Amino acid sequence: MTTLHHTFRLGRVELVQADITTLAVDAIVNAANESLLGGGGVDGAIHAAAGPELLAECKTIGGCPTGEARITRGYRLPARWVIHTVGPVWRGGGRGEADLLASAYRNSLALAARPEYGIESVAFPSISTGVYGFPVRLASEITVNEIDRFLSTRPGLSRVILVAYSRDTFKAIDESARSVLE
Repeated sequence: MTTLHHTFRLGRVELVQADITTLAVDAIVNAANESLLGGGGVDGAIHAAAGPELLAECKTIGGCPTGEARITRGYRLPARWVIHTVGPVWRGGGRGEADLLASAYRNSLALAARPEYGIESVAFPSISTGVYGFPVRLASEITVNEIDRFLSTRPGLSRVILVAYSRDTFKAIDESARSVLE
């Protein structure tokens, strides 16, 4: 897949269609499972691109509950850091899925903003919208609202990139972002 240039840049937020493992940013966010030991989708791609050192470090962490976030080095990735967060599995919307997804974004952003990591740019995939089945439009609205709320109250991050792997996800994020950020 080739990286498309952003379709918009509104303040510190931009959208690209790309393979997140190829982006030269300070940190990328991994849509991980609770074990942090790799899996399918973006999680598997990040582990494969980072090399076996990432798995070795993840084994020392002891997992991550849904809605929380952990940070590791990026190893062979162009990104210096990987922020691992666990989004919820969609079970119809009545089991706190929206709150858990919002929490995953909030906790990832809070970790990225900690001064000891020196992160100025962070790239997010569309968390929980793959095998976890979260509806893309609803997830996009939550994503954009959480990022907008965070950036309006906390300086530090100069660039947040929303990364869509598929054209459908790209369109959903684009529409949500424009309605919230413009």
